Amino acid sequence: MPSSQLHAPPARRRSHLWTVRAPIARRTYWVLALTGLFTPLVLWALLAAFGGLDPVFLPAPLQVLTKAWTWATETGLFEDMGISIYRVVAGFVLSAVIALPLGLFIGSYRAVQALLEPLTDFVRYMPAVAFIPLVMLWVGIGEGSKIAIIFIGTFFQMVLMVAEDVRRVPAAQVEAAQTMGANRAELVEKVIFPSAKPALMDTMRITMGWAWTYLVVAELVAANSGLGYAILRAQRFLQTDTIFAGIIVIGLIGLITDQLFRFAHRRAFPWLYLKG
Repeated sequence: MPSSQLHAPPARRRSHLWTVRAPIARRTYWVLALTGLFTPLVLWALLAAFGGLDPVFLPAPLQVLTKAWTWATETGLFEDMGISIYRVVAGFVLSAVIALPLGLFIGSYRAVQALLEPLTDFVRYMPAVAFIPLVMLWVGIGEGSKIAIIFIGTFFQMVLMVAEDVRRVPAAQVEAAQTMGANRAELVEKVIFPSAKPALMDTMRITMGWAWTYLVVAELVAANSGLGYAILRAQRFLQTDTIFAGIIVIGLIGLITDQLFRFAHRRAFPWLYLKG
């Protein structure tokens, strides 16, 4: 063996951090995740402390935390959270109950796609806030109007995403089932829908996030409670710490909801997460 090979340095082990789609250690993942979460918080604290900005425009994190504690213990934060969660969940569930079967039919049958997809595409570009006068006229100013705005904001997007998930089911699966004698109902029920389930749950997770983004818009409609209402009320009185606290609380609820969806996805479809 040549002497150059005997004294060659050992090959360096390549890091997987920058390898496309390569898995990383769980500890590394959590270190990076916590870094991503807390770095903006540290930068915010430094800017508030040394940036020379008026606290009215940028309150310090401790000031926001103190306000959130006062809100929770004295002025009904948990009641506001409860009513906002109810409005978001109700609007989202109503949207999902209608959008899932409708998107399933649009994605499965070209005739239904031709009939309904152009209309859905047309309506989804209309801003939900533009429907507020009509919603107040048709539904009134009660809880139904808030739920209706969240429904409008999520339904049309959800229909199209569900239809696209269904269209991604491999044609080979459908053709194999047809070869085995499956009828149209069996194709949808036993082939297309089960194959699309993982993607459909991801679509539900994403559209739940959209439902939360429409909360403040929904609570423009004659509301006297809720997180969005509290943020809008604080704006009128320049209570920036309350605005920050409300936004952060909505973000935390959304993060928890997102993680619950991810956990449910892992439990429902464990084979998608097998290393291999």
